[in-house]
Amino acid sequence: MENADAVMVTVRHLLLLLLIVFGTGIASGKLAAWLRIPDVVLFIGAGMLLGQGIHLISEASTSLTNQLILSAGSALILFDGGRNIRWHGLRQVALSVTLLSTAGVLITAAIAGSAAHAVFGLDWTTSLLIGAVISSTDPATIIPVFRQVKVRERLRETVESESAFNDATGSILTFALLAAITGGHAPSVGSISLDFVKTAAGGLAVGFLISAIVVFLVAHTKWGWFREYAAISMLSVALAAYLVGDMLHFSGLMATFTAGLVWGNSHHLGLPIDEKQTEMGHVADNASVMMRMFIFILLGSQVNFTLLKEYLWPSLAVVAVLVFVARPLTVFASALPDRRTRWTWKEMLFMCWVRETGVIPAALSGMIVASGIPGADKVAAVVLMAVVFTILVQASTTAWLARKLDLEERSSSFAE
Repeated sequence: MENADAVMVTVRHLLLLLLIVFGTGIASGKLAAWLRIPDVVLFIGAGMLLGQGIHLISEASTSLTNQLILSAGSALILFDGGRNIRWHGLRQVALSVTLLSTAGVLITAAIAGSAAHAVFGLDWTTSLLIGAVISSTDPATIIPVFRQVKVRERLRETVESESAFNDATGSILTFALLAAITGGHAPSVGSISLDFVKTAAGGLAVGFLISAIVVFLVAHTKWGWFREYAAISMLSVALAAYLVGDMLHFSGLMATFTAGLVWGNSHHLGLPIDEKQTEMGHVADNASVMMRMFIFILLGSQVNFTLLKEYLWPSLAVVAVLVFVARPLTVFASALPDRRTRWTWKEMLFMCWVRETGVIPAALSGMIVASGIPGADKVAAVVLMAVVFTILVQASTTAWLARKLDLEERSSSFAE
């Protein structure tokens, strides 16, 4: 009987959380549309109010509910981002995306890590660990922003693809440095490079295979047994690609992004799903909205203001170097060599500003804190500052900057 009561308490807790998030998310979304800013900005702000403000939400970052929402939500949002990117456009910016996702992450980690070493006085390995955690951009933040801020297609495709692919580089670098700290040895460049190739190639292969198989079963004229369940099959592919990639120790986010690319470009495989595009679009749009409500309201509710206050100025200094020094150097070092794309100065300036930190760095920060290494609280403080600053300041001004640089598409709409 006690077990049954405990189960019902958990069920009521989850239902109440669901209603609070949906109610708050709808109100915040409408207000964001009226203010003409991306909804993720108000979602995280509402989460701060509901969590640390009035204590209406108290979902720990380590809870099963939170981890499930982060994993499923990131997978669905990233899949939808890949689904809306065209192969021909991605090929045109392939060099820029590759450099941003590899060399760019290393540049960012080195510069941000140097800033952390200077302001916190930490050893070099721990300082570089801080740089590594915040070196990758967050697809769960960037993709929703570009759903509402319509910019030139190649800009969107570059920044969204970078956010998907640089997760592997940032995560591998983070885990290598963490292992070096806990094991008391220096990180090996060779092992980091091998892990990156394995993780990236594995994620690409898993995403392609799973999506291609299910697309065949949906779109083939003779063997399309799942055609009537195209939308459900689409969501299943997004989750399966992430799950299989993660279970095989590959990049689950790269796998689900690749799966989205294959699904959205299935006509190149001779498997068009044209008659189902409207249905799948509605399902994907609503799933994406619900997931970003959950992700960012919960993320905001977990912001530790006590920790931010304790390390306010050094954390802000590291984030300032990240945004105003590391990111511009990364963009110019990655975009200028790409002579084929011929990036304009306005486009590069826009890419310098668009580099939100969100779910993935927050998850990595939680793992570092759980490891109990010296300086873990400083890692957490910098990540929190990066999340708050890049979402509340950078994401909220993305549309304004796009208009100022004349990069915004005229059909821009903030309503979902």
